[in-house]
Amino acid sequence: MKGKKVNNEDFIKSLQKQQKELEQSLQYASYIQQSLFPKVSELKHIFPDSFMLFMPRDIVSGDFYWIHREKDKIILAIGDSTGHGVPGAFLSILGISFLNLVVSKYPISSAAFVLNNLREYLMKALDQTGKEYEQKDGIDMALCIIDPKNKTVQFAGAFNPVYIIRDTVIHQFEGDKMPIGVAAEYEESFKNYVFKIQENDMLYLFTDGFPDQFGGPNEKKYKYKRFRELLIKCSLQPTFVQEETLSNEFFQWKGDQPQLDDVTIFGIRFT
Repeated sequence: MKGKKVNNEDFIKSLQKQQKELEQSLQYASYIQQSLFPKVSELKHIFPDSFMLFMPRDIVSGDFYWIHREKDKIILAIGDSTGHGVPGAFLSILGISFLNLVVSKYPISSAAFVLNNLREYLMKALDQTGKEYEQKDGIDMALCIIDPKNKTVQFAGAFNPVYIIRDTVIHQFEGDKMPIGVAAEYEESFKNYVFKIQENDMLYLFTDGFPDQFGGPNEKKYKYKRFRELLIKCSLQPTFVQEETLSNEFFQWKGDQPQLDDVTIFGIRFT
């Protein structure tokens, strides 16, 4: 009996050691992943009146954000990879790498052009041909090309939308119902939207982690209608206050429920 007890203790110690080593590996992987993201100070330099709320569910994240200067324009993307944790993190690194490749290899004509080319690179990397038995891994994304000089924004989306709030009125541009990757039903060129921006407009890019979070008194999803109402309320606040308001609302709603997905929200006030 004593020998069996010792063996059990050794087994538990072995599991604890493996757990610790795994957590250390994931923590180091997180440092590598974060190094690929633009620093918050860089975002603040480009968009002084902005905030980034980034809350991974696990140590590493399937959500990611990316920014690039193209002459007098700024290309900004928020991505949400299939899954979360390690699989999502691998896809996020591919997404960032291929975004960098697209903007370095081609003259950028539109937001849709970036998404179309990104999809081709990702499908080739994952060996996706559209056959039924293949995994349908991919990335949902909202991508904007901001032209401060001409006060315009181009937008293209893979499932994810963009919101513009002007004087508490929300203007919503929906992404196409297909991912960056092989679509389940059809594949066509992404639509490209162009809209004018005005002084004090708020632009929001985000993933679905916040509206899909379960919680509240009835343990249901937050949902997009409530999320839009929250953003309208937040749009009147300074951006640094908006980040705090959104974070507090999320954790208050979540309560004791587990966080289901990565959460990313980027807000910009045009001044």
